[in-house]
Amino acid sequence: MGMIDPMLAEFAQEMATTRKMLEILPEKHLGWKPHPKSLSLGRLASHIAEMPAFASKALSTEVFDIDPASGKPLSYKPLDLKTVKEILEAFDKNVADASAAMKTAKDDQLLKTWTLQAHGKTVFTMPRIAVLRVMVFSHVFHHRGQLSVYLRLKDVPLPSVYGPTADSKGM
Repeated sequence: MGMIDPMLAEFAQEMATTRKMLEILPEKHLGWKPHPKSLSLGRLASHIAEMPAFASKALSTEVFDIDPASGKPLSYKPLDLKTVKEILEAFDKNVADASAAMKTAKDDQLLKTWTLQAHGKTVFTMPRIAVLRVMVFSHVFHHRGQLSVYLRLKDVPLPSVYGPTADSKGM
């Protein structure tokens, strides 16, 4: 068994749970923000949809500059999808691509470092396996939690995540 195998099982489970949250997005409220400093509901959901793509980036590159210095083409443009259908399509594609990339990852590849930069300056450098855990898994979980608060504030019944919710009546 490789180091990635337990993570693949977790990824499949957590992405299925995340998709349940994205499926219940109220299209009419995608532009809504709970606070002026907050992302809109649609932008937050778009961000969740794009995060699995960083698994493929981390496994196929050594350095990724999220916002290259002036004069270089922007290598990353945040998604700001306009419909629930677009959000689900992007999420499904990115999850499939991430799963495929992780399934072929070898232990030595997972232990090699990966660097995230912004404007040519290092944000962090860590082993790729840690990048998957922090930047992909934990990052999605964090924003999925935010999304559940947004949905609760819009009175959308929440699905079960790790057990029943006040809305799910069991599982």
